[in-house]
Amino acid sequence: MSWQGFASSLKCDYCWKEEDLPFNCNYCGGTFCADHRLPEAHLCKGDITRKPYVTSSSPYSRSWDNSSTSSSPGKPIFSRIEVRDILIAWVALAFAFALAQIRTALFSQIMTFSVFSTIFVASLVAVGSGFVLHELMHKFTAEHYGYWAEFRMWVFGILLALGTAIAGFIFAAPGATYIQGYNVTDRENGIISLAGPATNITIALLFLPILQLRLFAGSDVIQAIAHFAFSVNLILATFNMIPLMPLDGAKVFRWSKPLWAVIFFPLVIAVYIGFSGGL
Repeated sequence: MSWQGFASSLKCDYCWKEEDLPFNCNYCGGTFCADHRLPEAHLCKGDITRKPYVTSSSPYSRSWDNSSTSSSPGKPIFSRIEVRDILIAWVALAFAFALAQIRTALFSQIMTFSVFSTIFVASLVAVGSGFVLHELMHKFTAEHYGYWAEFRMWVFGILLALGTAIAGFIFAAPGATYIQGYNVTDRENGIISLAGPATNITIALLFLPILQLRLFAGSDVIQAIAHFAFSVNLILATFNMIPLMPLDGAKVFRWSKPLWAVIFFPLVIAVYIGFSGGL
């Protein structure tokens, strides 16, 4: 999932509160917390009578030591904070998926260290391919167009994922890639948004032959990883293509409805077949 309007400070410009998932005002260009996201709440000094615009990008980027440096368009740069957030979100979400699977396994077999290890490794690979690569493709595609993009974890979203995993299902919203730049067009925003689900689809197709052709049939670990990675990527692609904000599908739908339909409806059919035992 990508969010347009990233600011490097991630602090509310009105109350200076740290915000994991800040809101960007498209009238004055400020970054605000949930309490002050509306123009009247932060005493907006922008002209709210005109059409909103996408705010300009920061003239600075962050290097590995978090010092301010200029950035070359299209060249991805990771800050220490971004790497930390990606790793924490990755491991936490992998643990949440493993927890949900372990809860199911407890009803069918005795949990052993071998079973737990297999589930957790499969979860790490599935989440790594499904979530991490999804977010990185948003970042790399945005930077290809010359926009600033950086991932930030959402602590409440991580805790929510862990909490729902105990109940046997997962609401996964561990963070998002924030994007900021000059007047992002619908086409650019659509392509940037599509990059994430397209990555999930590609990875799911790469794992499909292992399941269908029974490649590595003698390895329970590889089969478990393939099944988990295929399922997670297929579900994430389908969920993110739903045409509702702030999901990626809403921005793809706004850019090209025919392209959205060509991608979304086959995904829905694939998920239906998969859950009915056809895959």
